Amino acid sequence: MLLPRPGVRPRPPLRPHARPRRGLPAALAAAGLLAAGCAHPSVGSDRDDPAAPVTLTFWHGWSERGEVKAIDDGIARFEKLHPNITVKTVGNVSDATMNQALRAGGSDAPDVVSSFTTNNVGQYCSSGMWADLDPFMKKTGVVKEKVFPKTLLAYTQYRGRQCALPLLADTYGLYYNKDAFKKAGISRPPRTMSELKKDAAKLTRHTPDGSYRQVGFMPNFRLYQNSPDRLFAQWGPTYFDRNGKAQLAKDPATRDFFTTQREIIDAQGGYPAMEKFRASFGDEMSSQNAFLRQKVAMHMDGEWRGLMLKEAKAPFDWGVAPMPVPDDQADTYGRGYLTGTVAGVAHSSKHQNAAWELVKFLTVDTDQVVAFANAIHNVPSTNAALTSPKLDADPAFRTFLGIARNPHSTALPPSNNGDMYVTSLQDFSYAVEAGKVPDLDAGLRDLDAGIDADNLQSEN
Repeated sequence: MLLPRPGVRPRPPLRPHARPRRGLPAALAAAGLLAAGCAHPSVGSDRDDPAAPVTLTFWHGWSERGEVKAIDDGIARFEKLHPNITVKTVGNVSDATMNQALRAGGSDAPDVVSSFTTNNVGQYCSSGMWADLDPFMKKTGVVKEKVFPKTLLAYTQYRGRQCALPLLADTYGLYYNKDAFKKAGISRPPRTMSELKKDAAKLTRHTPDGSYRQVGFMPNFRLYQNSPDRLFAQWGPTYFDRNGKAQLAKDPATRDFFTTQREIIDAQGGYPAMEKFRASFGDEMSSQNAFLRQKVAMHMDGEWRGLMLKEAKAPFDWGVAPMPVPDDQADTYGRGYLTGTVAGVAHSSKHQNAAWELVKFLTVDTDQVVAFANAIHNVPSTNAALTSPKLDADPAFRTFLGIARNPHSTALPPSNNGDMYVTSLQDFSYAVEAGKVPDLDAGLRDLDAGIDADNLQSEN
């Protein structure tokens, strides 16, 4: 995604209507391509000498000038440490383009790969298109459980295959308008969902004709980063059982999530009025952003938003805190949704040991991780980097570091069909909030059945 401001890379919500849930969707087709690519045997880790002169190709998705400079600065540091290795970087590469190249193999394929889409890790690992990194870590003394936070490590593996490692992370918190809070007599940001509902109603203001001037919190799922899976993370849901079967209907958190979201909407005027107001909001990445324009007093967003508010010289005092949690899980306050960029070694690379040296430097080296995190204002992805004194000292940014370290923070579990189950959840969530699901329990059972059918189709 191209961004107008340097050093900031938000991840937009998934586009749920980009493909149908049934049939052979793009994600599943990609999985088929990956499986076809496995006809090319993976090169073993004993096939190349990492000390020999070699040129590696590194494909990544960053495209903005400041981001590309940060990548290039890191590569320069790596090449200084490894004078025998030259790295050719190719930026602004989509997952689809990367998958096609890996399937084809040959001299034009990359050696080191990265992706913004953690939801695809299950496909990368199960297909074998990204090499298993455990042998490389064992060989070079990297103890992954000590290096990486548990949640970040979880979204870079699938069914025991560690085919990727975290390369910075994104966390989500609650931005709030301190001026609006003061005017409404609210002393601190809400910590529980009942407090959020009460504060949202207090902060909602209308024009003389009765239309909205400002809502306290817009929970509607189509707003900017309000993908339902990100909001749902505050409940700590379990999407699948140990056998990989969907269990959203069985998890009491799911019903509570949808019920609470609808209560917050109703406390501010109801879905039709709220949705009409949301449709008037400006583009997320523009100067017409709803939080910047004070059309919402509280807003869920990622760590990058703080830098953008500063650069835009927001005309109000603002702060950031963790998102509220369900009342019966008050002891988990401080948690949040985690996602991030992942990096790995291409299965077809003839220079896998050298490629691993680059992946290890980018993902494990503390100074490199901290420098990269500071440069593009993302959350570092190792335990050592998260506590480094060299990190950006901005209090708002450090709130997100706390969210990343919180043991209750969650990420989406990987699946062999990529993000199809997330898309299914989104479509269902849109229907629920609009009042189009008369029987929530029955709807959730149907949702689980659909997710299981999609997963089975991906396996066959």
